[in-house]
Amino acid sequence: MKLTRTICSGRVWKYGDNVDTDAIIPARYLNMSLPEELAEHCMEDIDAGFAGSVQPGDIIVGGDNFGCGSSREHAPLAIKGAGVSCVIANSFARIFYRNAINIGLPILECPEAVAETEKGDELTVDLTAGTITNARTGKTYRTSPLPEFVMGIVEAGGLVPYTRERLQGK
Repeated sequence: MKLTRTICSGRVWKYGDNVDTDAIIPARYLNMSLPEELAEHCMEDIDAGFAGSVQPGDIIVGGDNFGCGSSREHAPLAIKGAGVSCVIANSFARIFYRNAINIGLPILECPEAVAETEKGDELTVDLTAGTITNARTGKTYRTSPLPEFVMGIVEAGGLVPYTRERLQGK
């Protein structure tokens, strides 16, 4: 999924603290590498209904240390392949954070929004302004916007296409 604008809008799937990469994509599926194949098994061990119900644009909201565990790139690939437009959490494991950016999955830290968001809420996220608006509560939260170069990576669909475009002078 290539992001073509800086606004994400979708229904919330909410999870708690320490959602590790094995919970995002179980190790038994690591022989797969295509995002659409991984998406079929995304979150299946902690939320059996996720893969069959997630819609393009939906948003994952997590607690502390989202994406902890192994350094596998499969986890953000599975999330992106499922059509999730962004992930918001209190905090991210460092390697997950970097892997998400590398594959073009926008991620934001905003503990206040996490605390006041419920599963099923509709959020609108402006990645460059750093705002998250909850349609149910009407509240808007501020977070650090994605830097311009990170937005370039996200809009290109990941670090590899971003680098390719830059080398070709686009």
